[in-house]
Amino acid sequence: MQKIIPCLWFDDKAEEAAKFYASVFRNSRIGDITHYGKEGYEIHGRKAGSVLTVEFEIEEQKFVALNGGPVFKFNEAISFQVRCKTQKEIDYYWENLSEGGDREAQQCGWLKDKYGVSWQIVPIVLGKMLQDKDTKKSDRVMKALLQMRKLDITTLEQAYGTK
Repeated sequence: MQKIIPCLWFDDKAEEAAKFYASVFRNSRIGDITHYGKEGYEIHGRKAGSVLTVEFEIEEQKFVALNGGPVFKFNEAISFQVRCKTQKEIDYYWENLSEGGDREAQQCGWLKDKYGVSWQIVPIVLGKMLQDKDTKKSDRVMKALLQMRKLDITTLEQAYGTK
C-alpha cells in the first residue's frame, strides 16, 4: 500500500488530465472516479453528478486528481521528475507533456504542461555527473544544463568529458 498519494487540484479538468497522463505514460491506469452529490452544494458549488476525484496510477505511483474549482493554481514549487535512460525517452516525454503547455516555463529540463503541472524530464546519468568529486566536471555540466530547454544527453556528456 502506498502511504503517501499526491493530490492534484484542478478547476474542472481532473478526469481529462488523468486520462492525458495515462495516455503519455505506458505503465498507467485510471482507477476509481467519485462524483459530487447534492449535499454540500452551498460550499462546493458543483453540479450533482460532476466528477469530484479521479484516482490514477503512473509507473506504480498513485495520484488523485480533484476538481476543486479555480481557488488554487499549480506552480513550480512542486514538480514531478521523469527519469530517462535515453535521449529518445527524453524526447518522447518532452514532446508529449509539453504539448499545449507554457513554452515560457521551459528551461533546464523543466516544462509546464497544458494543465499547469510542472515536470522535470531528466537523464538518469545527470545525477552522477553533478555529484562528481571533480568540481570542474560538474561545473561544466551545470553550465551546459543551464543553457538548455530540453536536456540533451550528448551535450551533457561532452561537457562532462565522456564524449
